[in-house]
Amino acid sequence: MNYLAHLHLGGDTPAQLLGSLYGDFVKGQLAGCWSAEVEAAIRLHRSIDAFTDSHPLQIRARARFPQSRRRVAGMLLDLFFDHCLARDWGCYAEQPLEQFTSRVYQVLIAEPRLPGRLALMAPRMAAQDWLGSYRDFEVLEQVIAGMQRRLSRPQLLDGSLGELERLYEPLSADFRAFYPELMDFAHRQRGCVWSASSV
Repeated sequence: MNYLAHLHLGGDTPAQLLGSLYGDFVKGQLAGCWSAEVEAAIRLHRSIDAFTDSHPLQIRARARFPQSRRRVAGMLLDLFFDHCLARDWGCYAEQPLEQFTSRVYQVLIAEPRLPGRLALMAPRMAAQDWLGSYRDFEVLEQVIAGMQRRLSRPQLLDGSLGELERLYEPLSADFRAFYPELMDFAHRQRGCVWSASSV
């Protein structure tokens, strides 16, 4: 899952929102560098990633991509599923997307200790409304270009927007089948993770 899905699944408090994002930027053992609530949200992020990567519906969705694209299929699927979530937000959340993303940006801007690359990204994320912009399929072209700049083999993503366009309907159906299961998993895990963090 990509940024928007992790934020949606990770909980509503500022610490939970932060930890939901930190999961992509904080690696290795959690040794008390962050508050217990933030670290619980990072652990939840990691559990969501593990559940997603091994789920049969995700494996089926990744298999829709040609063999030559399989190495980056997971990244493309994460991005596309954030597009589906933003596009269909009202089906999965009561709060309007604009209010949710505005709150996330406020939490990020108010936090003076953002880790690593997130500290550099957060101002642009808020100014350009990255999370809300996922609704527009055309925006994915810019996001893919950014992903290419970070890859050692950027050519692996050449032509991938056209592939997502070709697979739009079946991948959308995969999202609709998978996301409610992921929501249920995250809801159960939140109870387990926060119970453990309060011991």
